[in-house]
Amino acid sequence: MAVSAGIGAVVAAGTAVAAGPWQGGQRTAERHFAAARDAADGRTGGKAATGHGSTAGAPAGGTPSALPSAVPAAAPVLAPVGASAAPVPAGTATRLAGKLDPLLSAYGMGPVRTGVVIDAGTGTVLYDHQDGSATTPASTTKLATATAALGLLGPDKRLTTRVVRTAKGQVVLVGGGDPTLELGQLAQDTAKALKAAGHTTIDLGYDTSLYTGPSLHPIGHNENLAPVTALMADEGRLDDSSSGPAARAYDPAASAAGSFADLLGKQGITVTGVAPASGGRNGTVAGTTLATHASAPLSDLVEQMLTNSDNDLAEALARQVALASGRPASFAGGAAGIRAALTRYGVPLPQASFHDGSGLDHDDRLAPVTLARLLALAASPGHDELRPVLTGLPVADFTGTLAERFGGGSPAAGLVHAKTGTLTGTNTIAGTVVTSGGRLLTFSFMTQGGADPTSTESALDALATAVAST
Repeated sequence: MAVSAGIGAVVAAGTAVAAGPWQGGQRTAERHFAAARDAADGRTGGKAATGHGSTAGAPAGGTPSALPSAVPAAAPVLAPVGASAAPVPAGTATRLAGKLDPLLSAYGMGPVRTGVVIDAGTGTVLYDHQDGSATTPASTTKLATATAALGLLGPDKRLTTRVVRTAKGQVVLVGGGDPTLELGQLAQDTAKALKAAGHTTIDLGYDTSLYTGPSLHPIGHNENLAPVTALMADEGRLDDSSSGPAARAYDPAASAAGSFADLLGKQGITVTGVAPASGGRNGTVAGTTLATHASAPLSDLVEQMLTNSDNDLAEALARQVALASGRPASFAGGAAGIRAALTRYGVPLPQASFHDGSGLDHDDRLAPVTLARLLALAASPGHDELRPVLTGLPVADFTGTLAERFGGGSPAAGLVHAKTGTLTGTNTIAGTVVTSGGRLLTFSFMTQGGADPTSTESALDALATAVAST
């Protein structure tokens, strides 16, 4: 399915830091570039809020899902060239086929291998090797999750955790689905509100009613994903890590509540007991809101999810997709919501099968054309709400899961922006390149049963490098 409008040259607005574009790199550079441009042009406007934190005595209604339309968005990293993109130069498809055909048969590629390259400006398919054949996508599934979440919730949506005092006097920590929750400031704000009301001894409950269904992914207890619950702090990690595999709490909600009780104790609040609260419904507990904590905007969460291939964020966003589409906030509800959102966008889904938001489920199925069209859609001038799908992509030899790939002087270093996927027997890559002629190309290559992971990754990197040299 053609995408009529595309994107041309990269705007060199700054560089990304290893911590990730959501924290101080690519998106911040965009904003600085936009601010400097606007100042030079004499433009005025408000400033979009990008941080997150806790607020004492916040309204029970929480943060709105979208900021006022008057708040300017960051300037895009990729500047649209408009719907009237110039035709693809003659011979491009032939040259690509000459490069890619032998690479698809190279050592390292498994017996099942598929791929596609699309010119985003015109929607033209430049290369196709069984692009409609769906196989296990692994973590490239996160591109679908990101698209659905941004499309349904908007880039300014924040996930809010609340502390509520019920009519019976119990203080309840109410999970809002934010796996990045940090408890320190929330505990300070809660203690301040309690002391102001004359309460220094409390019974603490915690509520996880926002989510339904099993919390444990089919892969079981795993260092790549904590049990999925509406309440967790720091992704249930039991160490000081912020990304990658780590030991996880078996009950992240209870662990978060226990940590919160300890923090309240340090603020002079005596906690007499900690237990699951009763009476919560769909993430709502009746009572007086003492304090709230809002996550970073969804645009930042999506970037973090894609750059680091964050499974906890992926499953949390899938449940937010489920809620936004009127479905149960479960693995099944998220999967159904993602499919429905992509269908509304007109993304082709041949043989597609969704079972989670992270791609850890071996039963997931996506075709290369689906992934490449998703990326072309995110590049479309008509869908700037999806731009974080592009800005969150790891950069070859530079950031996230591509920081250690395309090194050794590869000509693709810094040019290939791509999401990868790896499971036992599965390797995938899907991303974008800007050619020397200023054309944005999207691509996806997928293989099953590769000789060994290292050789297979190298073979996929060679395919992406060939596209970058088009």
